[in-house]
Order: sequence, then structure tokens, then C-alpha cells
Amino acid sequence: MDILEYESYHEKKSHGSELFAYNTYLCSIPLDFSSVPDHWHDEMEIIYVKKGCMTVNIDFTAFCACAGSILFLIPGQIHSMEQYPSSSAEYETILFKPEILISQTADICSDYFHALLNGAIEIPAHLTPDMPYYGEIASCLDRADEICQTCPNAYQLFIKGQLHLLFFALFSKCSDLKSRPKNKKSLIKIKSVIKFIESNYMQKITIEDMADLVSLSQSHFMKFFKNTMGTTFIDYLNHYRLTMASRLLLTSDATVLNIASATGFESLSYFNRLFKKRFGMTPKEFRNRPITDHKDIFR
Repeated sequence: MDILEYESYHEKKSHGSELFAYNTYLCSIPLDFSSVPDHWHDEMEIIYVKKGCMTVNIDFTAFCACAGSILFLIPGQIHSMEQYPSSSAEYETILFKPEILISQTADICSDYFHALLNGAIEIPAHLTPDMPYYGEIASCLDRADEICQTCPNAYQLFIKGQLHLLFFALFSKCSDLKSRPKNKKSLIKIKSVIKFIESNYMQKITIEDMADLVSLSQSHFMKFFKNTMGTTFIDYLNHYRLTMASRLLLTSDATVLNIASATGFESLSYFNRLFKKRFGMTPKEFRNRPITDHKDIFR
């Protein structure tokens, strides 16, 4: 599954366009899906949790994001979302191209955004309501959301203004000039592995294949993957395949056997065992479960 399909699970508001690349998506976990696999993109992303709790992983650091949490993602950062144990969450994803805030000519204001994108300035990845300046930052998002309900003439100017106020607060009060060193070569390698899995999870994938992909020996690849991702390659691959299988169970009439095969599992019994271990129920029970089971937290 191409990760762009993830966006199709959101309720897309009609205020975005090619001339103003700013969009808001609304969704919930696990009502819409149990998890969103590792991915990255060229847009800035802000995740604003409205209700409940969820886990957000950013560059392999896990954050427990509960109601009110605001998470900032820089273009290119690897991130994923998943259900927090025994909980549900409603959240808003705001995606916009940095170019809407950056001048085409030399501009001191744009220099701040260039520094952010280049890693010379860091902003907090996770803000919670108990942190200083949270209210000032959250109010910018709330006001932008409010005007998007009606989209009056020139509303784009208002949104752009709120984003500038938001980043003023971040740059002037919350930023860090001492950027953490990043291993770009390792990041490129792990991204190529993730992209390969995304495109080929339905086929047989071996450790030898992946080691060759990133020009490592099999033993070095296994160590590299575990150190970078915090899990073994096989466990990560199975987790991704189970995520895809869970979506097929809810969106298709295919048999469990066919879904297992379509997501790369050669053994039905192995698929059933892993599925029950992850989701706490069999594939059939997962498909037939009442949707209302996950709505209580939103009442």
C-alpha cells in the first residue's frame, strides 16, 4: 500500500488548493485504522490530538500523545502512529508546504524556516498543555481551524498569519540552536528499506534482499536495523503486513486465506497466530467486531 492512501482515510476539508497547499485531515485510531506505518513526506505536518491518547513515533522516538498534544514534524522525518494500549484517539493532521511561508527572494524571515529545514534550529517535537507557551501556540491552530469552517474571502491570509504567529512563538521561545547530530547515511539506508517494504510487502522478502539493498552483510544489516528501529526486521515486516491485512479485512470481502496470501504470509496458521497476538482477536472476529466498541471514549 502506498502511504498516500493513508490520506484517503481522512475527512478532507475543502480549503486546500495547488495555489495554497494547506490541508487539514480528521481521523481516529483505532476507529479508522489501528496504526499508520512509518512514512515521511515533503510537507510540514502538525498533529493535534483532540480526544483520547495515541502513540506517535518521530525519528524512532515514541511519544504518548493525549488530548491537547501538539506534535511538529519537519519534512523528511520518519513518523508513524499507533493505538495506545486500551485507548482510542481523535486527532487532526495539518499538512502544508513550507514554501507558503518562505519568500522567493532573500528574506530574513525566511532564513528562520531555512534553518529549521536544514537542522540548524530545532523546535520541540511534542508540546503538551502543561508546557510554557502552549496556549499561545494552540490558539493559532484553533483560530485557523475556526476560519476554515466558513472559508471567507482571503481566509488564506488569515491562516498564513496564524502560522507565522505560531512559528514566531516557537522560534523566539521554544527553539534550540544546538541541533542534534543526524546520521544522514543511516537515515537514507533505513528509508530505502521502509520504502521497499511498502512497495513489496505482498511478495517474499528476505534478509539477504535487504542486506543487498543497503550494501551490508546480513549480520550487519540485522544489527543496523535493530539499532535504528528498535525491533528486528522480521518483526517490523510482520507488523507492516498485519496492518495492511487489518485494512483489507475491513474494506474487502476477500477470504482470510486470500488476505493472508495477499499480504505476504505463506502460512495461514502463522498469519492467524500473529494476528491474534497483535490484535487480541482472530481475523474473523476483527472483521465482524461492532464498530461502536471504539466510540465510547468520544462521547
